[in-house]
Amino acid sequence: MSKHLSRWPALLRLRHLQKESGGFTEFVPLPFVHMEAPLYLKGKARRGPTFREAVLIHAVARIVLHPLIPNIQISWVKMGPDGVKACLDAGANDLGGTLMNESITRSAGTVHGQEMLPERMEELISETGRQSRQRNTLYQDPDSLQQSKSYGNLQLVAIEPLPQRSSLNVF
Repeated sequence: MSKHLSRWPALLRLRHLQKESGGFTEFVPLPFVHMEAPLYLKGKARRGPTFREAVLIHAVARIVLHPLIPNIQISWVKMGPDGVKACLDAGANDLGGTLMNESITRSAGTVHGQEMLPERMEELISETGRQSRQRNTLYQDPDSLQQSKSYGNLQLVAIEPLPQRSSLNVF
């Protein structure tokens, strides 16, 4: 590895690492959700990216990393339905998993939900004029049993966070 590699922009370093290792299957730009993040609330972090900036990193990643990292993934939890469509239009080709009871991003302040059923994912993808394809972790077709278990499920009941309580000291 070049001794000057540390001076390169992060995406170029990632591209170089992929060229050497071939170990990445996807790149997932996860925008920082700042609204309720403790670091932000303490004044130790800047606000997260704007919607435009978050879409742009997906587009730039497609340009810089292609063809070495073939998949640019969108986090629907962080970007929401409008962000999914915008990122697909900007060059992303992979929509993150369905999840269930996602709480980390929600507790940081996002409002895009805690679960997305495959049927809703397919709907969003088709609204951009693309065709969806279910995959496994290695970007291969899932076996038929796994695929059949994915569809026709009920949406989970939303889990609301517990109200914060004062701590109680016991002596």
